[in-house]
Amino acid sequence: MKDLIDLPNIGAIVAQRLKSAGVKTPQDLRWLGSVETLCRIRDLSPDDPPCRSMLCGLEGAIRGVRWHDIPQAERDALWQRYQKRTTL
Repeated sequence: MKDLIDLPNIGAIVAQRLKSAGVKTPQDLRWLGSVETLCRIRDLSPDDPPCRSMLCGLEGAIRGVRWHDIPQAERDALWQRYQKRTTL
């Protein structure tokens, strides 16, 4: 898989936001992880922060699944990690 758009949950708009945040390849996304990647996206437009669904979509892309297939408890834990990271 060579392009972000080939990953589940990643459409053209999200792929462009990822690239603007310096995430150019699926390998970049995997290396950074969903929380760090979402922080980078947030830093691009702090007045319009990304949502919980985007975080879950990024995690699903890393795992190769639709984000709805990630158990709710894991989605909640991801969001908590993101919130902790954004308050540092």
